[in-house]
Amino acid sequence: MTSLTTHNIKILGRELQVKSTAAAQHVAEVEALVNAKLAEAEKAVPSGDTQLVVILAMMNIAEAYLAVRKEHEAGQKALEQRVSHLMTLLDSQAG
Repeated sequence: MTSLTTHNIKILGRELQVKSTAAAQHVAEVEALVNAKLAEAEKAVPSGDTQLVVILAMMNIAEAYLAVRKEHEAGQKALEQRVSHLMTLLDSQAG
């Protein structure tokens, strides 16, 4: 079983401790991505309302995630169809 490790991160200028089974490098990559998305969202929210910035960043991350998931599912389906076609070809050659 993988154990939880405590990591110190900084999001929106706030020091936080998070527990994760992921390697420190991965946690740092997640922290960098979150901070980048928050900085991007801050530019679009002239009022500087932190809650709006966080909501916009979450929406942007969710949109990107759903696009990647849809692309992955389409690739998986294409792969399954290709495997099925190859299996049919093999079966027809064997018989």
